[in-house]
Amino acid sequence: MDQYRVFGNPIAQSKSPFIHQQFATQTEQIINYQSELVDLDKFELAVSELIADNGKGANVTAPFKEQAFILCDELSERAKLAGAVNTLIFSNGAIYGDTTDGVGLVSDLLRHQIQLQKSKILLLGAGGAAKGVVQALLEQSPTSLTIANRTLSKAQAIVSQYPDQAIHAVTFTDTEQLSFDIIINATSAGLSGESLPISNATIKSAVACYDMVYGKHPTAFLIQAKTLGVKHIIDGLGMLVGQAAESFKLWRGVSPDIEPVLISLRTQLK
Repeated sequence: MDQYRVFGNPIAQSKSPFIHQQFATQTEQIINYQSELVDLDKFELAVSELIADNGKGANVTAPFKEQAFILCDELSERAKLAGAVNTLIFSNGAIYGDTTDGVGLVSDLLRHQIQLQKSKILLLGAGGAAKGVVQALLEQSPTSLTIANRTLSKAQAIVSQYPDQAIHAVTFTDTEQLSFDIIINATSAGLSGESLPISNATIKSAVACYDMVYGKHPTAFLIQAKTLGVKHIIDGLGMLVGQAAESFKLWRGVSPDIEPVLISLRTQLK
């Protein structure tokens, strides 16, 4: 049987085994997909053991996405730009790396009927989560994509990868003078329950606020946006299922239907 894994540390919280087994049942694919807790210094060993055990692919989550990037023999263009990999494909003795987070985010925004084309988008944060989605957002032809970060140089480093594109770097403070159609939180503030250092006026200007984090309850950012009357409040559960669907398609050549899986996960969260 074709073997697949999601590697991470920690990993007990991962929904990926449930998601991919649902996809497999739905598309009549026979696979075995499990989560695996990997010691911080054993990632390369875990990958080689999986390949030896009829492994066909793997998902990679924190803190191994950069290690996965280095391990690959070949990388997709979007993985090169992100500098990280969340999907490994094992084929003909080689390791191919890709990142599907951007596809997951964009597909979820479009699923919620959020207009990306000709929109002004604000992306909060300049870490790995932000890097992984920039290219996919730019491919939707927004009017502008602005990356805001506490440390300006980190945002500028991302912007420099996309010459001749309508992409800008600012500090969080700079956003007070600006308005946006869509605000996407790619910082870890959603996990820690912190509010974001951007003004109410900036948030209020948006039609949609999106947090890549998901959970039983809305994040502080989404609660703030809802209180301020933002029309569309969206968490990252759809992005999670969307990026998984893209990985599954890369591995198996079929596109699963994410809706029933999303409904099931949402019910589990409640």
